[in-house]
Amino acid sequence: MSATEMALVAPEVEVVAKASRRRFTVEYKQKKGQGNTKNGNKYLAWAFVEAAHFAIRFNAKIKRFYQRKKAKTKIVVAIKAVAHKLCRACYYIMRDRVAFDVTKAFGQK
Repeated sequence: MSATEMALVAPEVEVVAKASRRRFTVEYKQKKGQGNTKNGNKYLAWAFVEAAHFAIRFNAKIKRFYQRKKAKTKIVVAIKAVAHKLCRACYYIMRDRVAFDVTKAFGQK
């Protein structure tokens, strides 16, 4: 891949291409971000995880969603998915000033 072809692929990023015998690598001069480790409020996330644990124990629909998610992924990911759904539900409750509806947040079944 020539320098002109590289400019056509990524015109907004200044790249330096190094070609070796075995592989072709592209190095970007400016590195942006290293993941998603420090985004959000950790205390609020903890509170929603605690609410997710409580909801899983006492609500059948949420427990069924959690079990489906846990079967496909890791336990922590399943808990965080429930917490994320509860967080979104809280946002809509505050925005629209309505009561919590499990079927809207976790499906019809």
